[in-house]
Amino acid sequence: MGFRILAGLLRTGLAVLGIALLHGCASYSGSSLVAGTSAEADIQAAMGLPDEKVKLDSGETVWFYTRPAGRQTFAITVGPDGRFRSSVQRLERSYIDQIRRETWTIKEVRTLLGPPNQVVRFERQQRDVWTYRWQEFSDRRLLHVQFSYDGVVREVLDMMDEEYLPIGPGVLFGFGGHFAHWR
Repeated sequence: MGFRILAGLLRTGLAVLGIALLHGCASYSGSSLVAGTSAEADIQAAMGLPDEKVKLDSGETVWFYTRPAGRQTFAITVGPDGRFRSSVQRLERSYIDQIRRETWTIKEVRTLLGPPNQVVRFERQQRDVWTYRWQEFSDRRLLHVQFSYDGVVREVLDMMDEEYLPIGPGVLFGFGGHFAHWR
C-alpha cells in the first residue's frame, strides 16, 4: 500500500513539475506576447531585461535576448508606440546567409544578429572578429565575422564547434564531413 501511495505522489509531482516547466518556457521566445497588444512592460515581465536594444530608422526598436549558451538569439521588435510586433530567432541559416563580404557593416550585422558571444581584436591585421555560437539541427556551430577597422565585413566563416565534434576514425582521418564554410 505504501509503495502505491509513493508512486502516485511521484507521478503527481512529475506532472506538476512538467506543467511548471512548460509554463516557464512559454516566454522563452516571446511566444506568450501578443502582437499589437503587449507593451514594453509586458515584454520585460515575460522575458526579462534584453541583452541589447537597437533603434531602427523606421522608429522600431529591436530587443535582443540571448538564450542557452548563446546558441539562440531572439529579436523582439517593438513598434514606435511601445507595443510588441514580433519575435524571431535570428541565429539561423536564413539570416546568417544574408551577411555579405566587402559590403556589409558592423551596424548591419549587429542589427541582424544582435550582440556577439565574443569579440577578439587582431592588431597586426587590423581586424576584429565577432563570434556567434549557434545551432543548426543537432550541429553546434560557430560563426566568425571578421571586420576591418573601417567597420566593413571582410570574411565570414561558419564552422562546426570543435568542442562538440564526435570523436572517431572519420574525424581523425578527415572523413568527418562538412565542418567549415568560408564565404
